[in-house]
Amino acid sequence: MLDLETAVERWSLTLGEPYTSGVDGYTTRATLADGTPAVLKLLKPHRENEHEADALELWDGDGAVRLLERDESGFVFLIERCEPGTHLSSLDVDAALDVVIGLLPRLWKQAGEPFHSLTEVAAWWADYLPKQDWRAEPDLLAAALDAIETLSPTQGEQVLLNQDLHFGNVLAAEREPWLVIDPKPLAGEREFAAAPIVRAHELGHSKRDVLHRFDRVTSELGLDRERARGWTIAQTVAWTEDSNFNRTHVETSRWLLESA
Repeated sequence: MLDLETAVERWSLTLGEPYTSGVDGYTTRATLADGTPAVLKLLKPHRENEHEADALELWDGDGAVRLLERDESGFVFLIERCEPGTHLSSLDVDAALDVVIGLLPRLWKQAGEPFHSLTEVAAWWADYLPKQDWRAEPDLLAAALDAIETLSPTQGEQVLLNQDLHFGNVLAAEREPWLVIDPKPLAGEREFAAAPIVRAHELGHSKRDVLHRFDRVTSELGLDRERARGWTIAQTVAWTEDSNFNRTHVETSRWLLESA
């Protein structure tokens, strides 16, 4: 793996045990020459992770892991290592929600370039969704497209959002009790931030579970409920086709639509 060899030489790393490989690329434990524990990430370029290093740089460790080094591409970088690294999903649902509700306002930094905008990404969803087969769920397609058309041009302040902030992407750490990892960044309005948390099924997947997460996130963060509902339906429907969680995504979208 050429990038791995280049990174080891460039940053004088000693590699440790790799983490379980994900669809996004290769991640391994590493140690810097001064003994600092770190994590080396080599991402497979994709529009959703294109500016992960930029997001970590903007957050600067405020609620998220620190970016230590990066290469020119932005797809090879070193980050702070979380120890013990326990997933937030190890807590009960309300304790886990307490954590993410506390973290989100810290992550909402004002954002623009170089991040993709929510408007741009939503337009991409609106283009490809009608090309898929939604004959079994035409009302979900209609709801997603309506939300995109209505919400995109009427957004509030543009802040840094994380499309994939679920309970498995928040880890126990030493510098802070919990830190966010693996952002898939966008610039858009705060209401969109509810989507990945409401959709996350690690701590329960039922209509009651989904609506409980939705109610807590929107009420405690002062989000507009209908805008948050629309964005959650839109992204969840958009992420259904290529997901390993097709069924749960469809059910989540339907429960939110039925509760409107």
